[in-house]
Amino acid sequence: MITRTLLKSTAILGLCLSLAGCGGGKLFSWGGASAANPDQRAANQLEHTRGYNEPVADDTNRTIAKKSSVWDLFGNKGDPNITVEVNKYIWQASLEVLDFLPIQEVDPFSGVIVTGYGTPPGGGRAYKATVYVTDPALDARSLKVSIQTRGGAVSPDTQRAVEDAILTRARQLRIRDSKL
Repeated sequence: MITRTLLKSTAILGLCLSLAGCGGGKLFSWGGASAANPDQRAANQLEHTRGYNEPVADDTNRTIAKKSSVWDLFGNKGDPNITVEVNKYIWQASLEVLDFLPIQEVDPFSGVIVTGYGTPPGGGRAYKATVYVTDPALDARSLKVSIQTRGGAVSPDTQRAVEDAILTRARQLRIRDSKL
């Protein structure tokens, strides 16, 4: 009975000490000199970057940024409108222009569309396409298209024609939305 009580007490004490170590000692901070001077307490705390054990401080103001913790992973502090970095018109136009190809993989967060082999209407060759939308701007530099047949890559003229068709459709979609 005494051994069990001693074991429970030791386990609780170890848990409290490990939690205090994770929180920078704030668990057992009852006052004293560190609570009396908030500037000194902030100066004593170090900000660590991920993967490095070096303090990070602003040299001009000599201030130290707020420490991050594991719980920051579960917070919803990011703007959801910023996370998607693809142009919605190029994305939609790519899906519409290449709708005859079966879609194998779509990732709107990285901007990748991978299709399987498919035959265009009125055509005899099977094509496979990979579309990569790299930027949120409606610009030709934002679009990268790779097209191949079962025999290998297609001619640059064919690839350019598909890119032009996607960009033309994207501009049409944007014009249509601006009239609303």
